[in-house]
Amino acid sequence: MKRLSWIPLLLPALAACQVVAIRAERLYPVSGPMIANGVVVVRGGVIEAVGPAAEVTIPEGAQVLTCKVATPGLVDVRASVGVSGMLNVPGHDQDQIERSSAMQPELRAEDAYNPSEPLIRYVRSFGVTTVHSGHIPGMLISGQTAVFKTSDGTAREVLLKAGTAISATLGPDALGSPNPGTRAKQMALLRQTLTDVRDAKPGGTANLRNEALARVLAGEVPLLVTAHKAQDILLALRLGEEFGIRIWLDGASEAYLVLNEIKAAKVPVLLHPTMFRPDGDARELRLDTAKVLHEAGLPFAIQSGFEGYVPKTRVVLFEAAMAAANGLPFEAALRSITLGAAEILGLSDRIGSLQPGRDADIAMFDGDPFEYQTRCVGVLVGGKPYPGEG
Repeated sequence: MKRLSWIPLLLPALAACQVVAIRAERLYPVSGPMIANGVVVVRGGVIEAVGPAAEVTIPEGAQVLTCKVATPGLVDVRASVGVSGMLNVPGHDQDQIERSSAMQPELRAEDAYNPSEPLIRYVRSFGVTTVHSGHIPGMLISGQTAVFKTSDGTAREVLLKAGTAISATLGPDALGSPNPGTRAKQMALLRQTLTDVRDAKPGGTANLRNEALARVLAGEVPLLVTAHKAQDILLALRLGEEFGIRIWLDGASEAYLVLNEIKAAKVPVLLHPTMFRPDGDARELRLDTAKVLHEAGLPFAIQSGFEGYVPKTRVVLFEAAMAAANGLPFEAALRSITLGAAEILGLSDRIGSLQPGRDADIAMFDGDPFEYQTRCVGVLVGGKPYPGEG
């Protein structure tokens, strides 16, 4: 066995190697308890074995990496990277929102996603291996989202799940031309549109907008509703109940005020970044909302969201660390950006945990991932190695 530890200088050799083993002083599968002195064996881009070093045999000839801590590759449950870019140049790398119409469910994230965007390499360097990206809040219905790996390749090659959700917005962010001017009008337009699609006669002219919303009505994809104020969260839950559709709550700054209603509706929360700016309809957010959701037993994951300033994205690793600093237990914080996110996205059979048969998406750190001085020293995405920070 050839023992390697400095990943950046070894990328060519690792990329050519079919079998890689990672030895970590602390290995967090997330699907089970932490393993001291753990080993993960990767073959052909898939995890082959996971367990204590005393129980896992490292194949002869495998390239061996060592680190202090290894976790599943991080999963960002709601992002805009790849659709938005770091240069902030309209027409070049700012495809995150189309403002010509209030209702645009036919827009597809995979048509706007640029896998060569530097922001993708940026978040990957912190251990993020999967992003659920797409059109940002701001229009009543802004488009479809999709899930992508952060590996190199074309948009089609890195696409993991197309048409994951349809993004909608309730509240102040989607008020005003071309959006409706009041909440009542927002709800009326959504109701009328869904009713028209539901009652449309079969065999009519093909319509991309109606086809997209028909998938929501059929329960095939959820309506991802950005709603921060408790009033708007309840409106989203009411819409889901009226039409029998799946709702995902996005942002949900005031979720702590309506925990019982969210729990009764069995709706997951794609929670705002812990350090999200407390402004506008999010001005009543709390730093400990993740802890509150965890204690209430609600399914949730922490997102990066969208930022209008450089570097144009947050990093879920830091957001989960801040949630941990505000009362969320370590294991729950890690789960909120790995397996918890994967379960919401319906991809836990492939990503979010370190188990045999799962994609070899692995993040390696030189210490506690949530400590400020810790660095991500390397990342595997589908078994392909990439450098960490620096």
